[in-house]
Amino acid sequence: MLAGGYSLGVSVRNLAYDRGWSRIHRAQVPVVSVGNLTLGGTGKTPMVEWVARWYRRQGIRVAILSRGYGDFEGVNDEGRVLEENLPDVPHLQDPDRVRIAGIAVEELESQLLVLDDGFQHRRLARDLDLVLLDALEPFGLGRLVPRGVLREPVRSLRRAGVVILSRADLVNESERRAIRAEAERRAGPLLWVEARHAALELVDSSGVSSPVSDLSSRTVAAFCGIGNPEGFRRTLLNLGVVLKDVRTFPDHHPYSATDVAELASWVNGLGVDLALTTQKDFVKLRTDALGGVPLRALRIGLEIMEGASVLEEKLARLLPSS
Repeated sequence: MLAGGYSLGVSVRNLAYDRGWSRIHRAQVPVVSVGNLTLGGTGKTPMVEWVARWYRRQGIRVAILSRGYGDFEGVNDEGRVLEENLPDVPHLQDPDRVRIAGIAVEELESQLLVLDDGFQHRRLARDLDLVLLDALEPFGLGRLVPRGVLREPVRSLRRAGVVILSRADLVNESERRAIRAEAERRAGPLLWVEARHAALELVDSSGVSSPVSDLSSRTVAAFCGIGNPEGFRRTLLNLGVVLKDVRTFPDHHPYSATDVAELASWVNGLGVDLALTTQKDFVKLRTDALGGVPLRALRIGLEIMEGASVLEEKLARLLPSS
């Protein structure tokens, strides 16, 4: 019953926008949306960062717009990560993204807007929809929320300008081909890009970095509160660590003093020489140790494996004419 109601609601909402019954507001500058079809982590934040960096390299003033889930001291965890990694790119958070689009253009003189988690937010018009599918669970268990984790049907990929298969390195080539074939069976021909989450560096609470090569053969305990903890676990194993245990928390978990004390006890009990977490979790902890064991964040960046020219050609079309 709930799944049927949700499906009907999604269909009616999309139809209202498709037919023009619901008003779509257009910003004064181009908008690139980064989104997905499913609940949970598909790599939207690294993709947003990649797109913003690409336009900054072209000399374009960019602003990021997001709703702001999981508020933490005024800015959520993903916002903190973007602020750290993109200090020259303003990041505005508000459920009313039409309003903050106007602020970004009129007050910050932005020349292009990146809409974070925007595929379902159709009230703000976009010039390009980038939609991510996670290679580990591309089709949300095949069912809409709440029976599965699809936010809308797979056929909605017809609205995508480019589909990006994230964590593509964690499945083999035949699986990647099968995912693309299934997506195109449901949505028709798609512009297709494949990407991976690349481990860039380790970071301490002061922002001092060290190379990921330092992890080889280290005995590690890891924890995270993200949408796809399995992706984090596999990334660590690919770096050659001896992974003693992984503890997971809900996405956007707000760490309490009790959580930190329990993590310290857990880490000490494992007898490891290093504790690791994600940058998204680390911005809420800001400590260099858990119970005497060094704690570091693994900073991740998106790396295009296949289809870079397809993606860049689409992005280049939105560059302001000189």
